[in-house]
Amino acid sequence: MSNKNEDKKSKVTDTKGQNQNQTIKGDLTFDDKVIQKIIGIALEEIEGLLTVDGGFLSNLAGKIVNTDDVTSGIDVEVGKEQVAVDLDVVCEYGRNMNNIYDSIKEITTREVKKMTGLNVVEVNVNVVDVKSKEQYEEENTTVQDKLSEAAENTSNFVSKKTDNVKEATSDVRDKLSDQVSNVQDNVMGSRVK
Repeated sequence: MSNKNEDKKSKVTDTKGQNQNQTIKGDLTFDDKVIQKIIGIALEEIEGLLTVDGGFLSNLAGKIVNTDDVTSGIDVEVGKEQVAVDLDVVCEYGRNMNNIYDSIKEITTREVKKMTGLNVVEVNVNVVDVKSKEQYEEENTTVQDKLSEAAENTSNFVSKKTDNVKEATSDVRDKLSDQVSNVQDNVMGSRVK
């Protein structure tokens, strides 16, 4: 019986030994969208960078509903070891755009390398507009935001009018109650005489 247990142990050891000597082949690849997301999320921390501009259709969609698509406006070419990046951006008025560009390159290179091991070999940034922060925020109020605000205002208006009706109804009820009491007093007073 002890021989069977020893045989099993030696077989397991042999199998483990074989796996350690084998080379496992394969490739790790990344979809463009993965690299775009890494860059899009990383760029959110750059002061003076208002947005990455996704073009007319993307911007139009963004004006209709709130979107969290961090890949919009980021074009990448992903190779086996390298990445090239193209961005169209909107910068905040009064900010040093060379510093913003340097920050974009540094953060993009660092985050892509840290998460994927790929080297960013090219970062092309085209500044398509410059706006004040207030102007940017005002222009980026979506239809969804406006509808939500209108619904809230309507709800507040209806609630206020409902309260007014309740108050008026209560006043009418109190007056009617007083008049009924007066009529009852008059009826009772005329019977007593």
